[in-house]
Amino acid sequence: MAKIRKAMMKDAKDIHLIIKERTRDAMVLPRPLNSIYSHLRDFFVAESDDGKIIGCCALAISWDFLAEVRSLVVVPEARGARLGARMVQASIQEARDLGVREVFVLTNIESFFDKLGFAETDKNILPQKIWADCINCPQFPDCDEVPMIMKL
Repeated sequence: MAKIRKAMMKDAKDIHLIIKERTRDAMVLPRPLNSIYSHLRDFFVAESDDGKIIGCCALAISWDFLAEVRSLVVVPEARGARLGARMVQASIQEARDLGVREVFVLTNIESFFDKLGFAETDKNILPQKIWADCINCPQFPDCDEVPMIMKL
């Protein structure tokens, strides 16, 4: 069974690669390798029994008591084993440990996050996210992602 753990320096290039693969179908925003390194402490990874990185998820602090789950990716051959859910749950636990009060996500897989306890919300409550990241997204302003939030 794959284990979920905090990312380490040796994982940065693997994280970058699996995110890069997933940006092709516009499921996650691209992250340059230097961004992965500078935000490495945000990441959890799923590691297979043979030591291969097969998933990642980041918890990014956005603003006062607000954090975002982002860059959630599980490689196709490892899907269906609840790795994504386990990484999100690890991120939520870390948010609680940090004293975060709300965690949000922008997603096109609402049912996945709904099962984890997130609820759809208004994008207007996320002004820091819109201007920090969304403004540079190729899909802005015609984004099809749904904002969801969890109160901790």
